[in-house]
Amino acid sequence: MRQVITSEHLADANGLPAGGTTVGLGIEIRWQAGPLPHPDRLTRDPVAVMAEDVGANGAFVEGVIQAAIDRIGWYQVVSGGRFACDENAMAIRSLELAIDTLDSRTRRRAARGVLGTHKV
Repeated sequence: MRQVITSEHLADANGLPAGGTTVGLGIEIRWQAGPLPHPDRLTRDPVAVMAEDVGANGAFVEGVIQAAIDRIGWYQVVSGGRFACDENAMAIRSLELAIDTLDSRTRRRAARGVLGTHKV
């Protein structure tokens, strides 16, 4: 079932991402305003640093995807697996691929020294 959602994505005076909101029935997301983490924090795996939400002020796409994986995974096991199905398993695999892809982007940006900035 597709829900109606409304979003307001904000940009600062320079046209750079500055947070926003996405809402719908049972959904209320306040998006991260600005980049995170600052590059000087990246003394270890940047994905692990991002997962700690150090200095976060809102949701990241990866977190919202993880919440969807968690919910679909619950359907796979609740009531002894009564609601488990191939489509749920495929959806979980696809969402995990999305997170892996975004994690790869994070590591690539860290390696280039632009993670934590608005530099492309």
